[in-house]
Amino acid sequence: MKKKDIFIVLFIGEAIALFGLTILRNMDIEGMNWLNWALPIIFPFITLFCFWVAYILGKKFLFIFQLAKFGLTGALNTFIDLGILSILMAVSGITSGLAYSLFKGIGFIGATTNSYFWNKHWTFQKKESQGAKKEFLQFLVVSGIGFGINVGAASFVVNMLGPKFGLSANVWGMLGAVIAAFCAMAWNFIGYKFIVFKK
Repeated sequence: MKKKDIFIVLFIGEAIALFGLTILRNMDIEGMNWLNWALPIIFPFITLFCFWVAYILGKKFLFIFQLAKFGLTGALNTFIDLGILSILMAVSGITSGLAYSLFKGIGFIGATTNSYFWNKHWTFQKKESQGAKKEFLQFLVVSGIGFGINVGAASFVVNMLGPKFGLSANVWGMLGAVIAAFCAMAWNFIGYKFIVFKK
């Protein structure tokens, strides 16, 4: 494993931990104060260990290492998306309706911008700049479809189904966003690997 990969994984692990703390604070979960200091210290090293395991397995099956990079980038994108959504919900006090869908869209755009950078330069390592305009257009189309899947699924869970199982509106809003992120992530991996960043 390259030194660059180690630093990137630690950075991404730390960023996920910090966005995760932001999300947990908005959800008002009791007894989680210890995470304020533990998560930023421990999580980057847990992330590095899991990535190392994927690296070892990737020596036999190359796609596993690439999938681990995509998964880690996707996790960061998800936490950026949820973090932005969480902040907007906390600041506005709005947890459903059209404004929720707008907040979800803003979070998705922030995550997608991050996704382009990490997937192009780290996950799929596409270095050539020839055809960059076409590549970026393809990225926008694939991401646009992912945007529809992501915001549509989250809006359906939050606005159509509404809070269930005694969960608060904040927790339900985050749950809807997580379900949507997994739906969009499957589409995005296929689209980025076989359409946008194919070699």
